Amino acid sequence: MNKRICVIGAGPSGITAIKNIAESGFNVKAFDINSDVGGNWIYNENESHSSVFETTHIISSKSLSQFEDFHFSNNVADYPSHDELRQYFQSYAKNFGLYKHIQFNTLVKKCERQEDNNWEVTTICKNKESVEVFSDLVVCNGHHWKPNIPNYSGNFNGSFIHSHNYKKAFPFTNKNVLVIGGGNSACDVAVETSRVSNKTFLSWRRGYRIIPKFFMGKPSDVFASYMSFLPISIRNKLAGFLAYITNGSNSNYGLLKPKHKFGETHPTINSELLYKIRHGKIFPKNDIDFFKGDYVYFKDGSNEKIDVIIACTGFILSHPFFKKNFINYTKGPVPLYLKMFHPDYDNLFFIGMFQPLGCIWPGSEQQSKLLSLALQNKWNRPKNIVDLCNKETENPHMKQIKTDRHRITVDYHQFIKELKHQINKSI
Repeated sequence: MNKRICVIGAGPSGITAIKNIAESGFNVKAFDINSDVGGNWIYNENESHSSVFETTHIISSKSLSQFEDFHFSNNVADYPSHDELRQYFQSYAKNFGLYKHIQFNTLVKKCERQEDNNWEVTTICKNKESVEVFSDLVVCNGHHWKPNIPNYSGNFNGSFIHSHNYKKAFPFTNKNVLVIGGGNSACDVAVETSRVSNKTFLSWRRGYRIIPKFFMGKPSDVFASYMSFLPISIRNKLAGFLAYITNGSNSNYGLLKPKHKFGETHPTINSELLYKIRHGKIFPKNDIDFFKGDYVYFKDGSNEKIDVIIACTGFILSHPFFKKNFINYTKGPVPLYLKMFHPDYDNLFFIGMFQPLGCIWPGSEQQSKLLSLALQNKWNRPKNIVDLCNKETENPHMKQIKTDRHRITVDYHQFIKELKHQINKSI
């Protein structure tokens, strides 16, 4: 049969896949659970697929977050808001005529590979189940949508939510709020709730490095890109030194000191957290030990009366449309060549399933360009792809501490360079 390609998801990664596949002349159909293009960046006050909240701004600069084929307009902020991003992605889709390829308000229920190697895709739209057959399957369902909920001993009488369900600070007015986590979402939520809460506490289980959004008037990632020609290890040492001379020791703020080298975890990009701590609006706490009624007890022996807990504890990598005995990346290694090519199935592709120290979308765009070349047989799968997959998992760009989040980390600049090298080999 002629190629008929299914794309799951019309978020930032999905639209780049749709564009590059369609421009190559293939029949492509995408399914998305939302009512419009934008994925996670479609803000909704009600609980939904989206994890952004009222005041969310991206943590990478617009110049290093934009697509190569479609730039932000000049009037967009250095760090765009969720609404600026939504408009950007929808403008991208309109500019390249992608809407005709997308079926919205549709849940992909099941994807099964048939004996003839085609894909049978089962979807649900308006309570109606449909089945279609495709030659190739491109997975772009994102990895920031299924909350990772932590477990603690004891029972807590107050409200307990995940950051996925946090939408705005107003409901936490005059409450004692405990935010769990030290990543970008946790620090953003702590800052926002501290504006209205009685007290906001921030619990860390380990030390994190806080990076300001600007260095010498430049967005932090732009400033760091000036060092991209250096080996990663040297870059990380310089970045760690710059962070230290900018903020000083975490102990100055009552925060846990990081025990790892710079780059061994994702740094947190936030210019307000330390300010809020030193102004008595956010109160750092140790890791949680247990709950008891209205109180949270911490491992340093202290306790606090808390009204609401917001767990900013990340997300689970999930593909619920696959049988778990077929593909399950919830735990363990993710052996994909260039984070996109499966070692066993030559008509299955993943776009945007990586976590750069920077923005995902430019890398997704390069993956999509390489995908279009592979579909046209202008790029050939390496014969030793199994070995290459294992090499990637065993020798990542950076040696990071072992957590689920760090399994798919790549260096922004090196990853794009590797993808462009493969693209240029084919042109």
